[in-house]
Amino acid sequence: MILNTFFSLQKRSLSAITCLLLASQIGHAQAPSSWHTKMPASIYGFTQPAPMDFNDHEGYVSLFNGKDLTGWDGNPKFWRVEDGAIIGESTPANPSGNSYIAYKGMEAKDFTLKFEIKVDGDGGSGLQYRSKTGVPWLSKIPANLQPVNLNWMMTGPQADFWPSAPYWTGQFYSENTPMRILAWRGQVVEGYGTKSKRLMGNIGDIMDLAQYVKKNDWNEYTVIARGGVFIHILNGQLMAVMVDDDPTSSNNQSGYIGIEIESITKVSVRNIWIRKLD
Repeated sequence: MILNTFFSLQKRSLSAITCLLLASQIGHAQAPSSWHTKMPASIYGFTQPAPMDFNDHEGYVSLFNGKDLTGWDGNPKFWRVEDGAIIGESTPANPSGNSYIAYKGMEAKDFTLKFEIKVDGDGGSGLQYRSKTGVPWLSKIPANLQPVNLNWMMTGPQADFWPSAPYWTGQFYSENTPMRILAWRGQVVEGYGTKSKRLMGNIGDIMDLAQYVKKNDWNEYTVIARGGVFIHILNGQLMAVMVDDDPTSSNNQSGYIGIEIESITKVSVRNIWIRKLD
C-alpha cells in the first residue's frame, strides 16, 4: 500500500512537471517577447547584476550633437539632420543605393555603443563599426548610381537593421568583404576571418527574436566589441554573437562608426553614445 501510494505520487509529480515544461515551451514559442526568466534579487547570497539603463551615459561620449553633422562625413544628397536625429533618405527620384555617413572624429576598436534607430518604409540600414572608407567596392554598382565617391562608402562590421525584412535585423554582417553574413540573428558563431565559421550555439529562433524588432518606431540598439568578440543587443534582447579569432581580419581592426542607408527608405538615428576602451 505504501509503495503503491509512493509510485502514484511519483507519477503525478512527473505528470505535473511534464505539463509545466510543455506549457513553458508553448508560451515561449508563441510569445517570446513577453517571456522572461523571473529571478530573485538574491540566491544563497549571490546577487543579480543591475539592469542596464539605456539612458545612463556615465563614461560615454556623444558622437552626435543633435543639431548638425559636425564630425560626420556623407553625401549631402542623402544625409541631413532633422528633429534631433541624423536622417538618411532615399527616394525613387533620388535613389541612394548603398550610402553611408561616417563619424570621422574618432576611430575605435574596443567599445560599448548605444544608439536609437528607426526605419520608415521597406528599406534597410545598419550601424557600421571598426570600418574603413575609401576601399574599392566589391559588388557591382548600377550605372544610374555611378560615379560613386568611395570616401562615402564603408567597409567593415555592421549591426544590421532591416525591420521590414524577415531575417536581417540583429545579425553580424561584414560589409564589402567576402565574409558577408557571419552570424545570423539567434546565433553564436566562432570563425577565423575568411577561412571558417562555425555555429557554436543558439540564442533563440530567428523568427521568435524578430518579435523584438519595432517597425516604423524607435529601437534601442547596443553593440559591444571586445577584441575578436562582437555582441548585438536590440531592445534589451541579445540578437547575435560573433567571435573572430583571426587577428588580421578586417573585423578586428580599429575603425570608424557609421550609418548605412540602402534601398528606398528613410533612416533616423539619434542618441549615439560610445564608451571607448582602446
